[in-house]
Parts: sequence; structure tokens; C-alpha cells
Amino acid sequence: MSLAEAGDKGPINTVSNDVESDDAVVVAAESIDSEPGDTEPIAIVNPSPAAVSATSSASSPGPTRVSFVPASQSERLLAVHIGRSGEVAGGMSQVVNGYLAHSFADFDLRMVSSRDGSGGVRAAGLAASAFWKVLRLATPERTVVIAHLSQGGSFAREGALLALAHARGFATVAQLHGSSFADFAEKRPGLVGRVLRAADVVLTLSAESKAAAAEFVPLERVVLVPNAVADGVRREIEPLVVFGGAVSTRKGIDVLVAVWQRIAPQHPLWKLVIAGPIVDQPAVPLTRGEFVGALSHEALMKLLERSAIAVLPSRDEAMPMFILEAMARRNCVVATRVGGVPAVLANGVGMIVEPGDADSLEAALRHAMTDAAWRAKKADLARSAFETTYSAAAVFPLVERSWQVALDRRADSVL
Repeated sequence: MSLAEAGDKGPINTVSNDVESDDAVVVAAESIDSEPGDTEPIAIVNPSPAAVSATSSASSPGPTRVSFVPASQSERLLAVHIGRSGEVAGGMSQVVNGYLAHSFADFDLRMVSSRDGSGGVRAAGLAASAFWKVLRLATPERTVVIAHLSQGGSFAREGALLALAHARGFATVAQLHGSSFADFAEKRPGLVGRVLRAADVVLTLSAESKAAAAEFVPLERVVLVPNAVADGVRREIEPLVVFGGAVSTRKGIDVLVAVWQRIAPQHPLWKLVIAGPIVDQPAVPLTRGEFVGALSHEALMKLLERSAIAVLPSRDEAMPMFILEAMARRNCVVATRVGGVPAVLANGVGMIVEPGDADSLEAALRHAMTDAAWRAKKADLARSAFETTYSAAAVFPLVERSWQVALDRRADSVL
């Protein structure tokens, strides 16, 4: 099989009871399933005094003409994020956590938690609480509401909250996550169309998702913005190969385990660490390898700061945070040609193999493990790409600009 280097030539959740009524605002919270892996506590961010004042005043009964005033001359703007945040390695939650930890130039941030991984009465109560908080939002002239959406129940639940904010006259942003938005949009066009049409701006992670979103809303409202990750700490590098993510067939663990069992006997100095919750692939005994289970995000980042190689042999992805986090920590990255991965690892930044191709994955890992100079070059290229494209300094101004554009578009729409 051939081996190709790039440039060198918050498990798919399926929900059977997605809501597709004519009114996207009305969604029965108890009918929406939580997504697998939604187990972390929700982090609520205390808003600034200006934001507290804004959210405690009387709510606006409907669309209001917005007079945009620069934040330096008036109260700061407010970005209200709806979805899931908290301690979980990778994925949507880490994107939201990155926003909440950052000091934006013109916006204060607030988190409205709509899910925490629970089910039954608690899940319904949390969704109802989120609806109530959106109903109480005030000052639409200074507030933008951002709903973080993935497939299935998330799209219905957070999408309904987005539609509610839109109906109340707020600027709205739909931020798409998840690995299979295009497939989901094809299967549930009614739901997807109603939600996206309630957004003034749609943020996507890949060209594929952007094209799919543009089937429902004008292309000028769809913006491709990469995820951003926090910087790492320089540590002494060890001969470690690290995988981070759900231990599942979708993430290609079966292929990685089979390959490692062939590689390990010839490379006794190297060790494989598989970090993540067990989903549908068992933790089996490995030669110089270990399944360490789900780690805190901090622990996983410390592991990447020590490792030399990061591997993600997924069969399906959007833009995996794990790869970006590994690049920020100077890992040589080996991944598969899925979703936004080829764009991230373009121009020789990493090594790409075809999903499910055990021979190519083996060749890539052997090359990275045995050629130290080549491996170091790849690590430096990865770090450089992180700094210029995926760091907070590079991405967050684009994100903040999209919030401001949403405010401007909403103002124009109610003239």
C-alpha cells in the first residue's frame, strides 16, 4: 500500500427522535437524548458587571433596532454560549472552554449549559433551565447568542435555543461541531434548514461542512473558522506514541492495536499510550503499550508535552482537537485522510495515511520512530502551523469578528 505525506506529491451520535415540527423553537426537552460521553460537570462563567447588568434588566419583547457602538465608547458586548462545557478531553467542550478562558477585546462571555450527560428528569430540567435563561436575556443590541451544535439530539436541543434567541431579536451564531454534519444534513434537511436559517452567521470546521451548510443559507453567511488550542509547555521529549480520544472503531483503535503489535517487538525503546474512554473496542494487553482510560484534559496535555509522536487513525472526523493540541506541543503527527485533517496537515506538516490501511499506518509509524531528524522536522513544521493558523492569537480575532458581523446583520434585518 502507498504512503502519502500531506502536501508532498462538544462515536457518531444518532438520535431517532429528532424534532422536525414546523416551529423549531418548540422542542420537548425530555424527548432529546444526551450524546454519548456527555459526563463532565458544566462550567458556568461569571459574567462581567456589564453583562450582569444586561441580563438582569427587563427582557426585550421582540426584534429591536440595533445601534452598534464601539465597545470603547459604551458598555462591553456580551457573547452568550449555549451547549456543553467542562472537563473532558478534546471535542466541543474544549473549544468552548478555550473561549471562556480567553479575554476577548470587545466581548464578555457567559455560558448557558443545556446538557451535562445526564438523562431523564435531570436532563429535561437542565434543558428547561436553559430555555428559561434564554427567555430572560436582555439588551439584544449588545448581545450575540452562539449555539454549539453537533449531530442528533444536540442539533435539535441547542438549535431550538438558537431559534428562540433569534425570535426574540438577538444576533445568533450557529457553530457546527461533530464529524458527520454533511451526512446528518442530508438525512435531516428539515431540522437542519430550520436551525441554520435562524442564524445570522454559521461557523464551520471544514470545507465539506461549509458546502453542506451553504445548501440551506446564503454562502456569505457561512464562515470556515478552525478550532483554536492553548499553547503547551516545553518538556523533555520521551519515546512515546500517544493516541487521545474515544477507544472506538470510529477512531481506528482496532487498526492501531493490530499495527502496534507488529511494531513493538522491533522497537523496545518506544511505548504506546492509548488515552480515552472505552466505547466499542476493548482494552487488550499490548507489548510496550497501555490503555490508561479517560484522562483529564490537563493530564492528556502533559502527556502530549512529553511525547514524540501523536497518532489518530480515525475513520471519521471533522477537525479533531487532539491533532491541533499535539501540533502545539511539537509532536510529529500521523493521522488519516478524513474530514478536515488533510487541510490541517497540508504542506508536509504531518503524515497522512488512508483510513483502515494498516500497512500504511505501520510504515508511517516506523518512519517516525526510526528517523529522528525527519521526526524533529515534522514536529517543528507542526508547531509553526499551530502558531500561524491554530493558536488563540490567530483564531480568536476571527471568531470575535464573526460575533460582530452577526450583530451588524441582525441590526440590518430589523430596519
